[in-house]
Amino acid sequence: MQGLLKKQLFRDYLLISIGTTILACGTNLFFEKQNLVIGGVTGLAIVIKHMTVGLFKDGIPLWFTNIVLNIPLYLIGIKIKGKGFGKKTLYAIIFLSFALFFTKYIPAPPTDILLSSLFGGVLSGIGLGFVFIAYGTTGGTDLAANILQHFIKQLSVGKIMMVLDGIIIFSGAVIFGAINTMYAIIAVYITGKILDNMLEGVHFSKAVFIISDKGETIAQEIMRILDRGVTGLNGRGMYTNNDKEVLFCVVSKKEIYKLKDIVRSLDTKAFVIVSDVKEVLGEGFIEYEAKESL
Repeated sequence: MQGLLKKQLFRDYLLISIGTTILACGTNLFFEKQNLVIGGVTGLAIVIKHMTVGLFKDGIPLWFTNIVLNIPLYLIGIKIKGKGFGKKTLYAIIFLSFALFFTKYIPAPPTDILLSSLFGGVLSGIGLGFVFIAYGTTGGTDLAANILQHFIKQLSVGKIMMVLDGIIIFSGAVIFGAINTMYAIIAVYITGKILDNMLEGVHFSKAVFIISDKGETIAQEIMRILDRGVTGLNGRGMYTNNDKEVLFCVVSKKEIYKLKDIVRSLDTKAFVIVSDVKEVLGEGFIEYEAKESL
């Protein structure tokens, strides 16, 4: 069992390394060359580099801005969430900065702004997909949104990320103009589509129904590994006329991949239904805002 866990951990860190390298290639070879700001810390880094060309030779490099902005966010996250918060996130932040440093020496292919938005979006989506499959994050607005959601519980992490990324994209419009921003929005759309496809089409949250003869064991593992609540529902198979326990659970898009791994490892005959959830209110998602009684 210990060997299996080490193998899984090695796989996750390898996927994060590959993913952040692909993401860095998309940023350095396409986005930065055409001044396409698609949000996130890397998008902000492109803006900062352009604005500091006169102060520093070629401006402040992307890798430096990435690590300088992300490390304080990570330390704040530890203080709020605890010492066990996001070890993979720290690794992803450091390795992405390293990847941004060495991939800048790769000769960029001759492309126009449209091809840069297309290929940059594809590479970014693939890179983020690998990181998410490994249950990691590259920090940036994702990390900042998780921190802010601790104080603004009535808003979801996704909505906060949209606001933060929107501000960064708007700053890109001010610096580089409307045309670049429109192409950047194309890149954002492609990145999201590729990422969704890599994660099997998952959106913000997923509702999962699991029908299995090993429901108790599966529920315990989901609660232990994912720290998500599981509800047991009474059901009956109309063909066999046998009673069945149906497990119901709601998870985020990053957790659906792991949940299916858990079910598959415990019962290959389990029947799993996954459906989209537009909004989730409650612990672990959007928490209710306490109101004073009138």
